[in-house]
Amino acid sequence: MTLQAIKVACSNCNLRELCMPVGLSDGDLGKLDSLVTIRRRLKRGTPLFSNGDPFSALYAIRTGFFKTSVATEDGRDQVTGFQMAGEIIGLDGIVGDRHTCDAIALEDAEVCVMPYERIEELSREVPALQSHVHKIMSREIVREHGVLLLLGSMRAEERLAAFLLNLVQRLHARGFSQSELVLRMTREEIGSYLGLKLETVSRTFSKFADDGMVEVKQRHVRIVDTQALRNIVNSPACH
Repeated sequence: MTLQAIKVACSNCNLRELCMPVGLSDGDLGKLDSLVTIRRRLKRGTPLFSNGDPFSALYAIRTGFFKTSVATEDGRDQVTGFQMAGEIIGLDGIVGDRHTCDAIALEDAEVCVMPYERIEELSREVPALQSHVHKIMSREIVREHGVLLLLGSMRAEERLAAFLLNLVQRLHARGFSQSELVLRMTREEIGSYLGLKLETVSRTFSKFADDGMVEVKQRHVRIVDTQALRNIVNSPACH
């Protein structure tokens, strides 16, 4: 893991609209530029932080893909989320000043380190930043509620369809294809996140392919029939 103490200007970053407030004055943008002074590069498989580590910063993902996970009582890793460029991770550490999960890079990645003390200082000077942090926290709460719904009341087909639709929608917001994606996570990690066995994930992918909804070549997935996937998620007969 390398630390690069280089100046990073948020105002010139093409991901700014995804992880920073929009509509700021030049003066406020200048203040935000002082928030990020370090970028951190991580190799695939490297932890950004681990459960129990002291909390000191939030991280804006600049490039790459991450997974967050917690260890269960029987020693298994339970995946709790997948994060991509333009998203903020590290919020789990705010409450108790220590991280409560592991964040692992699923591919070579780079993050902008935003010291939390500095975020609090700037929030008093730039109200839009405080509002933005609250929105990020709220989005995380909504996401967790969505996962609980996914695990609590959806069949395997609904879970995987919802997962693929969410993933491609997030990627499309970053300028990627609306129908094609490369899965950075394994089938096993998808199963852990969705509460499904590996065999069930593989079988459901095969069913989607047989039904002409997706084309799957290893980690490359092309969504052929988006509406069919939406119909699976929204089917009233399933709830």
